[in-house]
Amino acid sequence: MKEQLDFQASEVGLNDLKLKGFKVYEINGDVSKIPTYNRRDFYKICINTSKSLIHYADRGIEVDGTILFFGNPHIPYSWDTLSPSYEGFACVFTEDFLKVNDRSASLHESPLFKIGGTPIFSLSPEQKLFIDSLFQKMIEEQETDYVFKDDLIRNYINLILHESMKMQPSENFFKHKNASSRITSLFLELLERQFPVETKDQPLLLKTPQDYAQSLAVHVNHLNRSVKEVTGKPTTAHITERIIGEAKALLQHTDWSIADIGYSLGFEYPSYFNNYFKRLTGTIPKSLRM
Repeated sequence: MKEQLDFQASEVGLNDLKLKGFKVYEINGDVSKIPTYNRRDFYKICINTSKSLIHYADRGIEVDGTILFFGNPHIPYSWDTLSPSYEGFACVFTEDFLKVNDRSASLHESPLFKIGGTPIFSLSPEQKLFIDSLFQKMIEEQETDYVFKDDLIRNYINLILHESMKMQPSENFFKHKNASSRITSLFLELLERQFPVETKDQPLLLKTPQDYAQSLAVHVNHLNRSVKEVTGKPTTAHITERIIGEAKALLQHTDWSIADIGYSLGFEYPSYFNNYFKRLTGTIPKSLRM
């Protein structure tokens, strides 16, 4: 039997996840009963026992057994279940949920989530038991009224991340590597190197697709086509999301003036920054800070 696991969001599950920033669930046997979420918004960690074919960015892997998978909302992926049965657990979460009050490196800089990284790990029986136990603890905690349960769940997720980084990633990919994938990987790495903004006196050097194309020594049209092909989103969307994310972090975690924040992000005048921020978030910087 071949089943296509889609990750488009159901309204009930999506609204619940947006409210809490996190959802964990068990998967067992029936694809139709698996909650589905929009991969453009949420990171995903999944432990699954089955025979499957996983497509991730420009690569694919066939697995038969228990694997741990890390899904990045910025990278397209799909999952074909080839065996008649499967079992496991999955959790989906926003970057804000995992990084609350934290301006550390972005998740998609992690070797588990970045383009060019390997997001699939084969697990031994002992590793499966341990990872299963962490998912079971998250499911139990999700239903409690414990006031600090979000902190506890974050600790479980971080424990899975650290345990995974100690493992050897699966290397039996059949690869479709091409120029688009290489250019996209270089672009995203260059984008991440602009952040976090450490000083209000030095504005961003790269602000537009043309800036990034020039830095990478490629034509801007080639960059735009490559990024859209690999990630499903245009170059400007990635730049905009990163600038807005940094703007929110600076507004919430520094005492810089709004004018200084705007300048550090490449806006010459505060009014330009205010209009840009409101157009993309629906609110003005001052309101977010308050």
